[in-house]
Amino acid sequence: MRPPPGEGEPAGAGSLPEALAARLTLEKAAVALVTIDCHRGHLDPAVATMPVAAGTAARVTDAVGRLCAAGRGGHVPVIHVVLQTRRMPDGSIESMANPFWRDVEAARQSLTPGRPSTVSGHNLEGSVQTTLMPQLGPEPGDIVIDTKRRLSIFRDTDLDQVLRTLAVDTVVLAGINTNTCVQCAAFEAFNRDLRVVVVRDACASMYGDDLHEMGLQNVARCLGWVVDAEDVVGAFRRRAAQSEPAFPI
Repeated sequence: MRPPPGEGEPAGAGSLPEALAARLTLEKAAVALVTIDCHRGHLDPAVATMPVAAGTAARVTDAVGRLCAAGRGGHVPVIHVVLQTRRMPDGSIESMANPFWRDVEAARQSLTPGRPSTVSGHNLEGSVQTTLMPQLGPEPGDIVIDTKRRLSIFRDTDLDQVLRTLAVDTVVLAGINTNTCVQCAAFEAFNRDLRVVVVRDACASMYGDDLHEMGLQNVARCLGWVVDAEDVVGAFRRRAAQSEPAFPI
């Protein structure tokens, strides 16, 4: 006997994403591509201070690069949100005001299983780590928001203002980390009544593949749509080639 909802797998959990897939459309004037922390601090193994696995970094960089190129060609606003951490006037590091991060550092623990990482040295303002991966831009016309200080891409940034100015009602999210910053963005976009689309293979988690998959599952079953990069690239390319106001992925 199958357990009732709440005592095992939720009823219909497997069919919900499939049922909603046909209802997803990306409209010309309403879609924005938002890349989240696609900087060298995560994605460049040579300098990363909180690295994802090297092979995963290459995969994500390639997928996000294809999304950006197709988005620009389809007149989709491309918005890059990048975390930076400031050194305060007294010499302290801004991120160390967070008690969890502070204790991770004090305990000399790594947030990246099997790889060294640093919280206090991550993406210090002006460092090479805060720059986008070169394959991603920024290109002329891209918008860069570099006031992200924590997991949220909205808190204390002007992203909300940018999206409202552009009359966006759908955000396509890609980047690092699936289970923290990307999932936080999905929650916050959902709470703003935006349509949430997360690109499965254009995301990854430095915390581990298990949390990457958990983040995707949570979005797909609770918050929005999880799709492949090729589906979005194809949609953006059709957008560039035809004048219809909407099209299915």
